[in-house]
Amino acid sequence: MSYFSENIKYLRNKQGISQEALAIELDVTRSKIASYEDARAQPSLETLVAYSGFFGLPIDVMLKNDLTRSQDGTFINIGQHRILFPVLINEQNQDLIEVVSMQASAGYLAGYGDPEYVATLPMMQLPFVPTGKHRAFPIKGDSMEPWVKEGAFVIGRFLEDFKLLNTGKTYIVVTREDGLSYKRLYSDRIEEGWLTLKSDNPIYSPYDVHLNEILELWEYTCKIDMQDYALEDLNINSIANMMRSFQIELKEIKERL
Repeated sequence: MSYFSENIKYLRNKQGISQEALAIELDVTRSKIASYEDARAQPSLETLVAYSGFFGLPIDVMLKNDLTRSQDGTFINIGQHRILFPVLINEQNQDLIEVVSMQASAGYLAGYGDPEYVATLPMMQLPFVPTGKHRAFPIKGDSMEPWVKEGAFVIGRFLEDFKLLNTGKTYIVVTREDGLSYKRLYSDRIEEGWLTLKSDNPIYSPYDVHLNEILELWEYTCKIDMQDYALEDLNINSIANMMRSFQIELKEIKERL
């Protein structure tokens, strides 16, 4: 199924452009524009390229994805001909979060830039999630215990600019070398092009990753964890760390207010 006709009409209306004005930009007749939007005619390859260039979106995205489900008309261009849709909504106008299942996480590094892969991800809706593009990721291993245990899901907000990174906070990091990782990030060497990734579990040593190796960063928003925590998990060190984190977050909230 192609969403091209619905998408080009949606994008044109979002930008407030008439069919006549768009026809002039694309060097076709207004009747041609109308026939494309009504799905009465199929565009040529040259016309698809012209539409792609005008709206700044890859051709496959315009063909394969229902862009009308985006909350607004903006799209995040993250380079390498990749577009990230900021927010999807359902029929009730509720924000939707893409969920990367444990099975899907194995292919995330290969498929994260493929609209067809992203389209296969299940969706969920959570109340009170802050504005921004969110995605849920499964946690493997024990490197972030006791804060997050294996089997939990971390919901992260896409970070467009490394300069917006909050040092000491946790992030889902997608790199060419390791794929998906969930770590606490430190930006002491960001001017040199490096970030330090640290586990909460002290048995794992910190390590540095160059910014050029990072494909995506998702800032921690919340977690979904239906497991019981043993008494030994709630040790004095983990409680102290969480309290320090809460104090930092409360301070940031007060400064914003």
